[in-house]
Amino acid sequence: QLTLVESGGDLVQPGGSLGLSCRVSGFTLENAAIGWFRQAPGKEREAVSSIAFDDGTTYYAVSAEGRFTISIDRAKNTVNLQMTSLGPEDTGVYYCAAQIKLGAVVPENFGFWGQGTQVTVSS
Repeated sequence: QLTLVESGGDLVQPGGSLGLSCRVSGFTLENAAIGWFRQAPGKEREAVSSIAFDDGTTYYAVSAEGRFTISIDRAKNTVNLQMTSLGPEDTGVYYCAAQIKLGAVVPENFGFWGQGTQVTVSS
């Protein structure tokens, strides 16, 4: 029932900005939060940001805090990630997922992964 679909990935110049969207269908109160994760070539999937639906509490990875902003658009049923000051280290496939287990914002506590959207930061 719960389906997540990412969109917005693109090729971006270093220093540029990009917005990603995660369209959420079938979300329930049992799914406390939606998170954004990314996976660079040859690296493990890592958390980028998450947002809770009850009170809007946000989490940002150290690498993202100050540059990325996560938000919920309830009218559109999307969770958006606005990224600024992008660098090559931000390159990777970006995924959104729903929290399925209480605990830290780590991949093993999330599920219902979307298909991912490619973000490439390169000149």
